[in-house]
Amino acid sequence: MNYNARPHHSAQTFIMPHTVRILLGIGIFSFWAGALIAQPASHPGPAAGAPFTAEDLVRLKRLSDPQVSPDGRRVVFVLSETDMGANKRPTDLWLLDLTAREATPRRLTQHPANDSSPRWSADGQSLFFLSTRSGSSQVWRLSLAGGEATQVTDYPLDVGSLKVAPAGNRIAVSMEVFVDCADLKCTKDRLEARKASKATGRTYDRIFIRHWDMWSEGTRSHLFVATVGPDGKAGAPVDVSKGLDGDVPSKPFGGDEEYAFSPDGEHVVFSMRVAGRTEPWSTNFDLYQAPVDGSAAPRNLTADNPAWDTQPVFLKNGDLAWLAMERPGFEADRFRVMLRNARTGSTRALTQNWDRSASHLSATADGRRLLVSADDIGQHALYSIDVSNGTPRKVLGTGQVTAYSPGTGDAVVVALASLGSPADLYLARVGSDMPRRLTSVNQDVLSRRAMSEYEQFSFKGWNDETVYGYVMKPYGFREGARYPVAFIIHGGPQSSFQNQWSYRWNPQVWAGQGYGVVFIDFHGSPGYGQAFTDSISGDWGGKPLEDLQKGLAAALEKYPWLDGDNACAAGASYGGFMINWIAGNWPDRFKCLVNHDGVFDQRSMYYATEELWFPEWENGGPYYATPESYEKFNPAAFVSKWRTPMLVIHGEQDFRVPLEQGIAAFTALQRRGIESKLLVFPDENHWVLKPSNSVQWHATVFDWVAKYLKRQ
Repeated sequence: MNYNARPHHSAQTFIMPHTVRILLGIGIFSFWAGALIAQPASHPGPAAGAPFTAEDLVRLKRLSDPQVSPDGRRVVFVLSETDMGANKRPTDLWLLDLTAREATPRRLTQHPANDSSPRWSADGQSLFFLSTRSGSSQVWRLSLAGGEATQVTDYPLDVGSLKVAPAGNRIAVSMEVFVDCADLKCTKDRLEARKASKATGRTYDRIFIRHWDMWSEGTRSHLFVATVGPDGKAGAPVDVSKGLDGDVPSKPFGGDEEYAFSPDGEHVVFSMRVAGRTEPWSTNFDLYQAPVDGSAAPRNLTADNPAWDTQPVFLKNGDLAWLAMERPGFEADRFRVMLRNARTGSTRALTQNWDRSASHLSATADGRRLLVSADDIGQHALYSIDVSNGTPRKVLGTGQVTAYSPGTGDAVVVALASLGSPADLYLARVGSDMPRRLTSVNQDVLSRRAMSEYEQFSFKGWNDETVYGYVMKPYGFREGARYPVAFIIHGGPQSSFQNQWSYRWNPQVWAGQGYGVVFIDFHGSPGYGQAFTDSISGDWGGKPLEDLQKGLAAALEKYPWLDGDNACAAGASYGGFMINWIAGNWPDRFKCLVNHDGVFDQRSMYYATEELWFPEWENGGPYYATPESYEKFNPAAFVSKWRTPMLVIHGEQDFRVPLEQGIAAFTALQRRGIESKLLVFPDENHWVLKPSNSVQWHATVFDWVAKYLKRQ
């Protein structure tokens, strides 16, 4: 996983790094906010509402994980609501009737604990879900006929993910265990003994010693299957991944999309990377098949592919589909859709000729077709895949499909967001261009805010190749006026600032401060063909910097209301690296810089980060083998040219880009006598997640930028 740590296929979100070019004149593909189906009405002036603020962003309800009932008549989803007093976002389950056109969602759970991961029973009359209401994360069940939820599992360890077998008589769950333990109690006892010990030292004999934001305890997430009895209680779980040294689901973001029951419910197929000592530099995930009763060892189905295999999905006839990469060690390779014939065992790549990388894979409700999301020209779109020939057909192509769940027939319930609106549910149909909106969970806030208009544009970037970006108007925009520029640079680097809603780097919040916002999908961004994505590897400070320079120039030329002499640049992760790189290689362009969790020194970065496959692919090998590749684009080597004021922000629990990278950048600034400020969050990782910290982050950033930019 790269420095931006795009969540791969979690149960609640599956934005992955992999997104019909329309070239008009200079290359403009534009649509103002009011034209977008996911948008609230466009309000260009202050009379229509107040500006959108960081406080608004933090308090918004967040909708995720829609699950359509087996009969297609209802959809359950997760909604989180911010509790500022507790500094948390508790989650609850909500239900919506899809048969009534004017139906409103009904709250199903209202417990102080978190309720999440709703999964339908086979008959559609009840819901299994995960809840911490017993003091640990366990499986619960709620009858939709009424009554209180009942506890299904009572295991000594937390349940991390959940899936229900097709017949409803079994559940698959994941739990963290010591692989040498014979039962769950052994793991529990060992963990409690460690906690009770007065000695706190930890010893390791291999990496990972820490991952994302967690130190290793030596446990592995294993997959278990349990039978649910007539009394509604789950029996003793069977470890179907026993004997394998790896995690199911994968860490840190994997969910139940990484395993599946066979149509007859007698087997499970799961994705796992066998760890050993190569885990930090390997992307070799394989699919394993195991009987649900544990009577046989797991069998590797994809041993012939040394790259990433994941997201198994069964069709009704028993054929197995999944996503697969071709190049080992490259996490941003193109995910193709594969299909294995249940009768012959033969395998073929369904989407070999489709130059898009699949993100989330599913089957339609009838089990005869496939659905997949993918980045596409600044959108995150949904496609239907014909399994006979692999031809993709766009179901929904504008905005950001954050999640979806197949309904009956051609219906699909989609969680859809955009640059102008957070996710709400829509009912889409294959072959129909206009989905029907189902929810407006944040109408109370958004109806009182003037959301800013935005437009996609294109220009000639590196090597005169077409590059895309977006520009967003500031709050209270007036024709003839000029506005300061916030130039935001995305992370990844194989990621994208596309037509999506973000809870960390949200252009609407910047526009609400009175800034014109510009952001570029430079070379390396997904959704423009795999060659475009590949082109950044080994060239971090080359093509992307040229694209950023030409993209800003193109935006200033096309949009004269942007004041190019009154601009600051900001970025996180790879975007933070680019801020450090700009400081030494484009030092006179901006009045100020904001660097969040950015790479400062490539040498120390390599030896301190955790997922080594990423820097090794990007630089052609380990640092000790190819030091010249790392040093070619090392911001630390250009500190003598730094002179632009910079705000540096870092999380102490960031193990992807460790804290010392931020401290080193700040030290360089201070030693050079450059105006600078350091903001450190002791309780945040690579992202800022806690509501109060998010408010502080925005306040600090906007105070810094306002110090250098003049606003009207």
